[in-house]
Amino acid sequence: MTTVYITTLLLLSIYAILLAYYHRSFKQMPENETIPNDFIPTTPITVVVPARNEAANINCCIQSILAQHYPQELLQCIIIDDHSEDDTAAMVRQITDPRLSLVSLEDELFTGTTNAYKKKAIETGISKATGDLIVTTDADCTAGPEWLRTIAYTYQKKGAVLIAGPVKMKRQNGALQLFQSLDFTSLQGITAASVYKGFHSMCNGANLAYTKKAFHSVDGFNGIDTLASGDDMLLMHKIARQFPGQIHYLKSQAAIVSTEPAKSLKAFLQQRIRWASKAQAYEDKSVFRVLLLVYIMNLFMFLLMVMAFFSVQQLLWLLLFLFIKTGVEWPFMHSITAFFQEKSLLKFFPLFQPFHIVYTVIAGSFGQFGTYEWKGRRVR
Repeated sequence: MTTVYITTLLLLSIYAILLAYYHRSFKQMPENETIPNDFIPTTPITVVVPARNEAANINCCIQSILAQHYPQELLQCIIIDDHSEDDTAAMVRQITDPRLSLVSLEDELFTGTTNAYKKKAIETGISKATGDLIVTTDADCTAGPEWLRTIAYTYQKKGAVLIAGPVKMKRQNGALQLFQSLDFTSLQGITAASVYKGFHSMCNGANLAYTKKAFHSVDGFNGIDTLASGDDMLLMHKIARQFPGQIHYLKSQAAIVSTEPAKSLKAFLQQRIRWASKAQAYEDKSVFRVLLLVYIMNLFMFLLMVMAFFSVQQLLWLLLFLFIKTGVEWPFMHSITAFFQEKSLLKFFPLFQPFHIVYTVIAGSFGQFGTYEWKGRRVR
């Protein structure tokens, strides 16, 4: 047992150093300054939205895009219907706006089966895009009116070929939804810090912008199209490798995109398994090493949780390590929740620690060795 305690403490120590680095980097990162009132966007933007069975969300998503404070002649929105089995396509057709178009993945380009429907949908949307800058988001997402203007300002000022933007969970009541908000917020903080420092490449396809030229320069999703997931990070790795120093993180509250949390525990675990499934495909091995450290640390914590059922002494050791883990993560979470204006979530943070450990082990294990369900499909 002593070996388990020592190993867990060592892993927590390494983890603490890593979290301190992320925290310092996040605080050092300047927030985007207020956009000048006289700023005139000149960048044609195409927003690409893959959608499958999103009748409940697609209208709100489209309305938030069409309501952007962005020149109408520079904005195009393409919804790609990915074989929806509900009224998604019909709802899009009801919206009359010259900036909006609907593309059927089934009718346009793709027949047969694949493991990467979302990548095919995005690829199809880009093939029809008139904009120089591609912005991707998900059909269950909404954004504030300054979202695209902030992206365009950053693009025109920085000249980045890829811009990763901030994403937050929409606040809903319920333990699962609160847990998701906390977990997702922590991932967003790591994303921001790692991109800012160039430590490793992370992003989320719910708020991602890249030039059409860069997408074609790296041959799009070719070579990463065997996995269902990875339309964001795996593409980012390809672009970062070919365009070093031209990747930017947009730390701006005006650019935050809000996404829906998973509605059930099963849906949540399936989502996280999907995210974990692409880990071994990362060419940026620093990401894989970080994920491996987190997984092994949580695995040892999970072992302590199991042993705590059989001994009061083991329970005391578990509580000690949970206290240490919470203390290590608290300053980082405080800074991130402050940026996303979600500090009220912190009071739940210590309570969710055991569940976070269990889900990390489950998602990490099944992500590498199992299949998962995504949008009604069984994929790998």
